[in-house]
Formats: sequence, structure tokens, C-alpha cells
Amino acid sequence: MTFAFKVGASALAITLAASAAFAQDLQIENADWWQNAGKQFEGVTVRGVTESTPPSNFISDVLAPKFEELTGIRVDVETTSWDQMYDKAIKDMEAGTGIYDMVYIEQDIVYAYLSRNFLVNITDALKAKPELKAPNYDEANFTTFADNFRGKDGALFGVPMEAFIKVYLYRTDLFNDEEIKAAFKQQAGRELVPAKTHADYAEIAQFFTKYMQEKGKDVWGTTAQAHTGHPASWYEFFESVAPTFGVYNWGINPDKNYGASVENGGAMNSAEAKEALTWWLSMRDIAPPESVQSTWTEVGTTFAAGRAAQGLVYGENAAWIASDESKSKVVGNVGVALPPLAEGVMEAAEKGEGYIGYYDGGAFGLPVTSKNQDAALLFLQFMALPEVQEEWAVAAPRITLTSTYDAPKVQALDKELGGYYAMLRDQGKLFKGAPEYPFHAQVREATAPIFYQILTGELAVDEGLDQMAAKAEEELTNLDYRK
Repeated sequence: MTFAFKVGASALAITLAASAAFAQDLQIENADWWQNAGKQFEGVTVRGVTESTPPSNFISDVLAPKFEELTGIRVDVETTSWDQMYDKAIKDMEAGTGIYDMVYIEQDIVYAYLSRNFLVNITDALKAKPELKAPNYDEANFTTFADNFRGKDGALFGVPMEAFIKVYLYRTDLFNDEEIKAAFKQQAGRELVPAKTHADYAEIAQFFTKYMQEKGKDVWGTTAQAHTGHPASWYEFFESVAPTFGVYNWGINPDKNYGASVENGGAMNSAEAKEALTWWLSMRDIAPPESVQSTWTEVGTTFAAGRAAQGLVYGENAAWIASDESKSKVVGNVGVALPPLAEGVMEAAEKGEGYIGYYDGGAFGLPVTSKNQDAALLFLQFMALPEVQEEWAVAAPRITLTSTYDAPKVQALDKELGGYYAMLRDQGKLFKGAPEYPFHAQVREATAPIFYQILTGELAVDEGLDQMAAKAEEELTNLDYRK
């Protein structure tokens, strides 16, 4: 399934540019209830920390001022870099200093937080204090993405604030150019259409890199999130590329004593994993030169600058790339498709036995160390109001409530974006977040140095993945997961 973004100066760009005025125009139902609920917290400031992303900026620029206007409770949201966000939040919760009343919880770290009892059970907290339960807040309205932030009994430990899949973007102006189409067909013997398989993708990437170089243009055949010293490249491989070859959950098998190596029931160094990494490195080698220093952010800016014909890009960037003329040179020329897949991967995903790519996102959690838990509970519910979510989905490409898909403004924008939200709604079930591993960070940090050696050419793919599988098992043994 593919969709093409056909956008001019879209509502998305207009909304982002006018966020300050927009905060005043946002209409909240049951405003009297919110005003009364906030009276007991006069003079209170709720503080949060999050990564600087479009959805997070909407919180600080739009939701926080509107909430203060309604309740009198001030909300200070610190937006910072990905690594600083985690460092500040974890150190605060470990030390019990209570600096933050809300922390961003990415889908892949929540299991570690739960294992350390860092977070307040939001479901139970609202049951214990029903007077704080907002009339229009309903846990049942969350999409299934919220399940990533529930405990074993189904209680919610984080209010989702962004959710998006990693999609295959391609340049419709290049794919539909008659001269380019004819040249590709002469070379490949087939029509130029978005790739379904890795071989197709590679052939398209190789064609465009060579074709554009011969034309003297700074356009390459693919993107690559391949930084040689940043976790973004590790995630790109294990959460976006490896699953398309049938290697799931980082190749670690909990049912086989958390084996990572083929010898012990895992797949981290399997033939499929080695094929996947070899393929991905070959794509990196014909990607723009900045790819070896690209994280999730730079991949988006590379595509927006018109420097790649196709690539895997996080959905949170897809809409602004396709619509914001102040940031993107490819407005109106962006198509979206599912990632290329190995044989059997789609069938496994449809059966719930695998997945085709990464379903990313995060939530705001309430630390047990917070000194303003009740006031923070009000703001967390405020973020999840249907009327707030409709405006949020227009301002940033994320949806966390099922009702938002049917909201008038969202349906109108979906048509303008060529079906982006429909794709998230209908195809999102084929994607999956990070595995439910409390040892997420430890295994990543243990294996990443070896992975970077593969990227720099110090280790061959086969040898490197063998070493990574062994290192993962060593770390899991040290953590008492492997017995």
C-alpha cells in the first residue's frame, strides 16, 4: 500500500506557525470543572522534561499556557536532547530529588522504569481520588499503543503523547519523471515503482545514485541513519531493518533462556541478521555522505533537503517534510509506502507472529518522587482530552486516541496528506514497538561498541554479529536473566 502526499501550504504548517495564538482559541469542554479543580493548587508549578520534538513543542507552546489559563497551575516543560532528557529524568528519580513532576517515557524504556518502581500507577491514583478525575478523560479511548505503558494488571503508567510508525518515503517527482522512468526501465526491465523487496529497493537506490551523479546533482538513492557512534544507528538496524528480514526482538529469544546466538536459540547472529546488516551497509555506502553522522533527526532533514530519492524516516517527520515549505524543499512531492520486506515477513505480521517495522512513540509518566502529583495528574488528563488531541494531531503527525481519527480537522488533513493518518490507523497493527525488556539499555550499551566497529569497518559483518550475540548473552548472564 502506498500513499502520496499532495500538499501546498498546509494546515500543518499554518498551525505550527501560529501556536501562540492557537492556545487562546482552543476550546475546552467542561471548562468550569477545570477551573474549580485547579483552585486548590494555586501557586503550584508542575515541571516536566522531554525531548525536543514537534509533539513535545506543542505541549510547551500550546497546551501548557492553555492549561495555566484554565486552572491557574503553571506548567514548565523543559525540552532538551534525547540523551540529556534521559540523564536528567533518571538521575532525578534515582536520587528522589523530585525536580520533575512529569517525565517523557519512550516506549522502549518504560519496562526498565516499571522494574525499578519509578512511576505512579495513574489508573489507581485516579480511582483513589475520584475528585481529580476529569469528566472527559477516558482510558478506554486510547489506541492500542497505550498498551505499551500498562502494567501486568492493565493499569496505565503513562499517558501517550506521541505515536508514529517508521515509514518508507519516496520522492514522487522523481519516481514520476518520464525521463527517469524510461532510463530505469531500460536498465532494470521493469517500471519504477516503490520497492516491495530489498532487492527492488537496492536496485532503485543504485540507479538513482548513479543517475543523479551523472547529471551532476546532489541526490542519492537512499537515506541511512548510520551514525558511527550514536545509538540511533543501533536502533535503525535492530528495530527498523532487521525485522524486515524476519529478525524480531533484537534476535533475543526469552523462551530459550534469553539466547541471542543461533547456538543458544537466538537470532542476533543468524543468517537473516547477517543478510540484513550486509544489505543495510550496502545502502549506507550509496547514501548521502552525511549519513555516517546521521541520527533520527538528520535523516529527516536530509530527505527534506531533497538529497535522497527514498528512505526509512520516522513518521513524526513525514508530515512536515511533505508540507512545511519553510523547512522542506520537497513539499508536494513525498509518497509513503510500507518498508521493503523479505519473503514471509508480511504473512508473519498479519498473523501476529512478527512485525514489519518500528512503532515508535512515548508517554508522559508521573514519577513517584514528584512533589506535585495531584496537580500533575490533572495536566496528564488534560493532554488526553479529545478536543486537545484533535488539534494536536493537526499540529504534529501523531495520534493516541481512537476518536481522533474521526475528528473533522484530522479527516480533512488526512485527505490533504494523501492518507497518512489512514495508513497509521489501518497498517499500524503490522508494526511493533521495542521488545518488553527491562534490560533494554544495558544490552544496547553492551553491544553498541561492537556494532560501531562493524560500521567503521574494523569488524566484518559475520564476525561482528557473532561477537554481539556473545556479548549480549554475557550481559544477560550478569543481569541474571540467563540462568
